[in-house]
Amino acid sequence: MAKKTKNRLASEAKVEHLKQYPLTEAIALAKETNTVKFDASVELSFNLNVDPRHADQQIRGAMVLPNGTGKSQKVLVVTQGEKVEEAKEAGADFVGGKEMIEDIKKGWFDFDVIVATPDMMGELGKIGKILGPKGLMPNPKTGTVTPDIANAVAEIKKGKIEYRVDKEGNINVLVGKVSFTDEALAENINGLAQTIKRARPAAVKGIFMKSITLSTTMGVGIRLNNEF
Repeated sequence: MAKKTKNRLASEAKVEHLKQYPLTEAIALAKETNTVKFDASVELSFNLNVDPRHADQQIRGAMVLPNGTGKSQKVLVVTQGEKVEEAKEAGADFVGGKEMIEDIKKGWFDFDVIVATPDMMGELGKIGKILGPKGLMPNPKTGTVTPDIANAVAEIKKGKIEYRVDKEGNINVLVGKVSFTDEALAENINGLAQTIKRARPAAVKGIFMKSITLSTTMGVGIRLNNEF
């Protein structure tokens, strides 16, 4: 294990690890304990009382954060025909059909999100083993398989994020940057927490959100009280 720096130790000393902080206090503390010199990302992590082995407890979806993520995403649209021009006009970074799939087969990944029209999913399915492990396979649940290309691209550019529960029952999502105002971060966090709360499976009994943790890039985890 790497030796902790003085800055890291000082940051950890400011956080009571068992305490559950109110959101406004947690945001201020996350910024105060941020030690990196770049504009660090801010992430929210949920530990949920779900068993993802059951299909009815697999939580997955997408939403547009009120204030975006602070990160620009390169969008690849896989489509054909008249939708090609629609994608270009919407601001997609890359647009194409089978030729794009061939480029991906050769190792091209200069994009963050793939949006596809339904008629191209048969072709994309052929490289599912390449896209799946990277989390790049388009999915109707996240709005990345759709005939409405213009809206899909616009939402991603505005700050659309995807969330998906992992096999341990956790969801980790980017909610902004340290440079955001406290108010902007609070709006994003509240919006995401309410969305996750509404996704509670009917089969879950008792507490749904077991813990919610706020952190910055390489920063200390700060537990939130469940005020959402």
